[in-house]
Amino acid sequence: MASDSISTYVPQYVPSNQLRYTRACMVCSIVMTSANFRKDGCPNCPFLDLKGSPEVIEACTSSMYEGSIFIADPKKSWLAKWQRIDSFVPGMYAIKVSGSLPEDMKQLMEDEGHVYIPRDGSAQELD
Repeated sequence: MASDSISTYVPQYVPSNQLRYTRACMVCSIVMTSANFRKDGCPNCPFLDLKGSPEVIEACTSSMYEGSIFIADPKKSWLAKWQRIDSFVPGMYAIKVSGSLPEDMKQLMEDEGHVYIPRDGSAQELD
């Protein structure tokens, strides 16, 4: 497989010349460009309604994140399980995401039955 054809296999591929425009979702930690969040929203968090909403993108994603991993098959990856992203779409994910999700978004998630796990490293083990 040629390196430039990876985008045909993994929908959330970010070309290296676009990395300076990336942001990470504070809920799932997927890394995408601001333009992709605006165009498509977050593929793992449709309840955030990021599509077409620069204000919500600014509030629910962060340009400050540490490390990145590329997960091609989340269901089979021990790393995806360890990062708690094994039920998400393939793509590039941040190890830690700086920032805090707004309280109203946390409440929305809770009201819809979603569990919010902070991606900044402050989460306590659920086990």
